[in-house]
Amino acid sequence: MAQNEELIEQTVTFVKETLEGAEAGHDWWHTNRVRNTAINIALKEGADLLVVEISALLHDIADSKFHDGDEEFGPKIAHDFLKDKPVSKERIEHILQIIRHVSFKNSFGIKTFDSLELQIVQDADRLDAIGAIGIARAFNYGGFKNRIFYDPETPPQNYSSGNAYQRSNAPTINHFYEKLLKLKDMMNTKTGRELAEERHQFMELFLKQFYKEWSGE
Repeated sequence: MAQNEELIEQTVTFVKETLEGAEAGHDWWHTNRVRNTAINIALKEGADLLVVEISALLHDIADSKFHDGDEEFGPKIAHDFLKDKPVSKERIEHILQIIRHVSFKNSFGIKTFDSLELQIVQDADRLDAIGAIGIARAFNYGGFKNRIFYDPETPPQNYSSGNAYQRSNAPTINHFYEKLLKLKDMMNTKTGRELAEERHQFMELFLKQFYKEWSGE
């Protein structure tokens, strides 16, 4: 147990240092929220808690959208960090697979890996993309990419691939329809589905108010 606690502390320090100065929607605080939510779900779902916590801590260590789309940059950084730590090769490989497959853009393709631990970290990551914090993150990232809030003449799209989705420069409001409002029905676990309900309803309420104000009401 003490060994695991030391590993967690080392991982937290590594992630904080690596993500210093990161875009606010993908920074240490995002990582920590995903970690806490993932632990909450894991305790209820009976998963490997160490794999879940380490995967949650490392899941955004090098998000591909900030690294020219390099899907292996994050797993490589995670592997280099973990290879000399007291973690079995099997657990390390499991963690790397979770990092590779956790992203929403991977939902467009054929599923090539699955585990309860992946499902939990994925649910936790998706829960941080919806609700009040999800709204804040969406507009923060839109500002980071210099995107407009809303354009009534630019309708939301149904993307056919993860690459097409990731290349989009659409207004931030479109992101709600292209991703955020879909996440409630994409939750993997019972706990994730329960937690998503209230957050989803909050986004619907926000959009209703947004359109009223947009039209001058």
